[in-house]
Amino acid sequence: MRNHDTIAAIATGTTNAGISIIRISGADAFSVADAVFLSKKGKKRLSEQKSHTLHYGKIVDGDVMLDEVLVSVMRAPNTYTTEDVVEINCHGGMIVTKRILELVLSKGVRLAEPGEFTKRAFLNGRMDLSQAEAVIDLIHATNEQAVKNSVRQLNGNLYKKIKEIRESVLRDTAFIEAALDDPEHISLDGFTDTLQEHTEANLKEIKALLKNAEDGKIIKEGIRTVILGKPNAGKSTLMNVLVGEERAIVTDIPGTTRDTLEELIQVKGIVLRVIDTAGIRHTQDIVEKIGVERARTEAEGADFVIYVADASRELDENDEAVISMIQEKKAVVLLNKSDLSMKTTKEELEQKTGKQVFLISAKEETGMDAFAEAVEKMFYQGLIDQKEEVFITNLRHKQALADAKESLDKVLESLALDMPEDFYSIDLMNAYQVLGEIIGEAVDEDLVDKIFKDFCMGK
Repeated sequence: MRNHDTIAAIATGTTNAGISIIRISGADAFSVADAVFLSKKGKKRLSEQKSHTLHYGKIVDGDVMLDEVLVSVMRAPNTYTTEDVVEINCHGGMIVTKRILELVLSKGVRLAEPGEFTKRAFLNGRMDLSQAEAVIDLIHATNEQAVKNSVRQLNGNLYKKIKEIRESVLRDTAFIEAALDDPEHISLDGFTDTLQEHTEANLKEIKALLKNAEDGKIIKEGIRTVILGKPNAGKSTLMNVLVGEERAIVTDIPGTTRDTLEELIQVKGIVLRVIDTAGIRHTQDIVEKIGVERARTEAEGADFVIYVADASRELDENDEAVISMIQEKKAVVLLNKSDLSMKTTKEELEQKTGKQVFLISAKEETGMDAFAEAVEKMFYQGLIDQKEEVFITNLRHKQALADAKESLDKVLESLALDMPEDFYSIDLMNAYQVLGEIIGEAVDEDLVDKIFKDFCMGK
């Protein structure tokens, strides 16, 4: 029954701003608005106005005026929730905004739960579950690529792909079931070839979605990037250059950085979650030793490592330790302090590390363009802007796709072993159901509640 309550919440940020919006959705939205809104001439009832119109007036609590406002009136079903919706646009001070919300709630309206407006849009059939999840991804997007991908999902691109695969699987399942129920009139002769063709085509689509899930993770979360190097190689200076401000302490004293420091930065539109670490060296200092161990741990879990070497000093055992740590990693080497007299060469490092080496001066901020281009090619091959495909950014979607792949693989195995037709049907239906979890057509209420609890209050 709570899904039929009239609900309200602040739909904008909870800090002082120019404008705040209180959103009301439900069957009583218009009657509640009439109870608190007074038009400029005192005669206009919002419940009598046309849909998608804007009205100037004031919010009143009895004889007390709370604020001058503009109110949007939107009639079901052509609204975000498919219900009657009223949005009160008031001045953005939080005191007045909360007073208006409290007044609305006093008229029998319930405070919306986190994500409840979008949850109602899903439950009322306005959007599928993947589109609903794209809303929260769009809100939390940290870069242009994440925005584009969320918009594609919001437009239903993923839904269409999943829907097509499910319909194909369902047609094959229905044919098998019908033939098993009525073998006299429906024959399965030759159908195994057709089923194999359809299953291989569906597997190809699922594998393509799974293949781009790694890029999807990068788009959504950024690349977990660790800066490694021995003390005084220039790691913290590099960190400050990448961030664009003085975030890391820079001194000539070795071992200044004792703990990890994490920042989000963008390189060529690619988000890097950059972690500056303590310099790698043998030390007796207990605190510094802890920092070095944390650096090693961060490096083990990194998607990408930037090894900063000092061109003004010869390579030593500390450099050798770093080189051993990056052998199995996706990494680049920045030969820093290239503006000074060089005692370590680019060629020497390339031979020792087997990685790309770039001459830079973090202090002078030179050589960074070539590094940025290398990062772009390393992760996106420079093609991602040209693609219109949807990238899988949601772990739940990825798992469902993996489960569907496993089921369809079993169908092919059963075909190869010439198993009875009911074996095909079981695995086909498994694939159909797990794909339905992505778009919300085969999902339990607890999962739906869990998904929408991650939303902000007014969305």
